[in-house]
Amino acid sequence: MLTRALGRTPYYVVAASLAVIFLFPLLWNAWASVSGQPGTGQQSGYGLGNYRTLLDYDAGLWRYLLNSTIVSALTVALTLGVSLLGGYAFARFDFPGRNVLFLLTLAILMVPYATLLIPLYVLLGRLQLENSLIGLSLVLAMFQLPFATFMMRISFEAVPRELEESALVDGCGTAGALRRVLLPAVRPGIVTVGLFAFLAAWNDFIAPLILISDSEKAPLPLAVANLRQQSMGAVDYGATEAGVVVLAVPCLLLFLLLQRHYIRGFMSGALKG
Repeated sequence: MLTRALGRTPYYVVAASLAVIFLFPLLWNAWASVSGQPGTGQQSGYGLGNYRTLLDYDAGLWRYLLNSTIVSALTVALTLGVSLLGGYAFARFDFPGRNVLFLLTLAILMVPYATLLIPLYVLLGRLQLENSLIGLSLVLAMFQLPFATFMMRISFEAVPRELEESALVDGCGTAGALRRVLLPAVRPGIVTVGLFAFLAAWNDFIAPLILISDSEKAPLPLAVANLRQQSMGAVDYGATEAGVVVLAVPCLLLFLLLQRHYIRGFMSGALKG
């Protein structure tokens, strides 16, 4: 038993070292957000002065949180809706040019993110969706769809066809088999895709910077960036650190709650490959 434990020691050391490396910036930021710094809402000692500054900034923290929540929810819904149908079609239907079309979908990942924002801004203007949370959500969902479609395809392919055929024999149509049999089976893949879409939408800064001009419609990352620059060119590091903590908390909670499904979603694709 002792020999087995000693044999695992290097793995424990590496895992602990990686945990410290990744957690240290977050813990340092949380500590700095409540510690006193000259020129911030918390001049001395420890307290929530920086968070009060963030709470009262411009349209208010709750407004920016609501904007981020709306954008993230719409992005997740759009990404899941399209990628579920796309992944199911690529995995279950045999049609001419299927693999070519799938490769073209994945090829979008090779296009630099920033190069598409200006054309998309012009397109949203013609659709009268510029400077809107719906337009921003459409753009963010579009950038998530190649990876999401890939994940859903390998998730559906990992499910035995016999399950779907049994449902069809029992009287379910294609839509019924998808809803009653396949969706529960690919739940880990759905969680993985939804979590990735949420994290991308919640933390994105470049797309809101280009597409949103009204400060009251800004999501939280853009508001935190605007808050960072205060009067006389001074940078309010305390309020910025408080904003980073507020941004990080929902991501950490969601990942901790869904990590079991998240890992299973990736493992299903790895085992299929």
